[in-house]
Amino acid sequence: MAHIKFQRTISNETSCIGVGLHTGVESKITFKPAPENYGIRFKRTDIEGGVEIRADIDHVVDISRGTTIEENGVRIHTVEHALAACVGIGLDNVLIELTDKEPPVMDGSSIDFVEALLKAGIVKQDAPRNYLHIDEAVGYSDPSRGVDIHIMPSDQFRVTFMIDYEYKSLGTQFTTMEELEKNFATDIAPARTFCFLSEVETLKEEGLIKGGNLDNAVVIVDKEIDQKEAQNLKNLFGINTKISLGANGTLNGKELRFENEPVRHKALDLIGDLALLGMPLQGHVIASKSGHAANVELVKKIKKVYQKKILQQQYQYSDKGGFIDINSILNLLPHRYPFVLVDRIVDITPGEKLTAFKNVTINEPFFQGHFPTQPVMPGVLVLEAMAQAGAFLVLNSIDNPMKKNMFFSALSDSKFRHPIIPGDQLRLEMSVDKFRLGTALLIGKGYVGDKLVAEGKLKATVVDRAGA
Repeated sequence: MAHIKFQRTISNETSCIGVGLHTGVESKITFKPAPENYGIRFKRTDIEGGVEIRADIDHVVDISRGTTIEENGVRIHTVEHALAACVGIGLDNVLIELTDKEPPVMDGSSIDFVEALLKAGIVKQDAPRNYLHIDEAVGYSDPSRGVDIHIMPSDQFRVTFMIDYEYKSLGTQFTTMEELEKNFATDIAPARTFCFLSEVETLKEEGLIKGGNLDNAVVIVDKEIDQKEAQNLKNLFGINTKISLGANGTLNGKELRFENEPVRHKALDLIGDLALLGMPLQGHVIASKSGHAANVELVKKIKKVYQKKILQQQYQYSDKGGFIDINSILNLLPHRYPFVLVDRIVDITPGEKLTAFKNVTINEPFFQGHFPTQPVMPGVLVLEAMAQAGAFLVLNSIDNPMKKNMFFSALSDSKFRHPIIPGDQLRLEMSVDKFRLGTALLIGKGYVGDKLVAEGKLKATVVDRAGA
């Protein structure tokens, strides 16, 4: 199947209503069209101010029986089913509004969301879709729990998932999925969440699955129960009929939609958690006994290993040898001629460090007056070059960098050790010493070859960009 070449959103808004699996609170979820490069974001309409929370791995704060994200003190619980529905049918840009802190569980799968989104219609946008192409394997393992999950190079996105339980009702289950947008709606989306009978009372006591019942979950029987336990289960689930263990291994003989429905739901959760990377993947995910904790760890590792490549694909028009070019820099920074003082970024760890270059030529306009007979780059412009490189570094560590600027407020420990003249290539080494509450302290050093020519400490504050 050919890759989707352009970003996509929905034509019209669409909604579903139900109760949250863990909160038990009625909630309305509304999917809305979103502009290019918006990504997938959540918004709580029950909170004044309506902060938008990007579906991002850095916002994950809890993985107990679901994936929870948080930003600015606002939480969204159990996001994986809604995310899986969006990315599973090839959507890039969607605003998901909620009337409470958890999406409705519906029937425990993603199929209701998928059907609503498809009915709303899908529209192609003008911006190209940027895939993260996996060319180096990344993995996470927890031998104590038998957990193993890796992503390998592949010509398309694939998932292979295996679970192996000691219970006869489950045993060893396996599923594989290729061509996500073609097969997700039919093969993965209908698979419902499940839990074990032995877990039910504990989960209830922990304040979880308040909205869980036999209409939105499959309960796997993994133990014998007596009459007292049977009555407790009836009370927990509001069951009026007789409790049965089910010949097929499910409570009350709940009919499975697939012979291997549990492992298919595991794949559904995985697809939803992978969406927290913020861009579609081209790679083969092979997972054994993986859950939300392992899924999240894998996404974190992918982001760390590929962070430079991710930045290039977000801001770069073309990949030319592993650096971030001037077009990318101009795309993010507001500076324009004659005040652009960074030509290339060759290495970056967002929020930590960056290496950039400024090529100094005789054609620089400031040499006309500084000085005509002995051209020397002004020290204040060396600091400005550091400031621009530092701004690129910090802005790439926050949400919505295209809507932000950095204003520098203080300089300290500035030293100019050697003049910079036409023909020099100024190498800028920037690092973040501290970044808290929107204020950054940066340490900058400038080199020509191996010679330290300038250094200083810069303080700056992230502000909203005018007109953004």
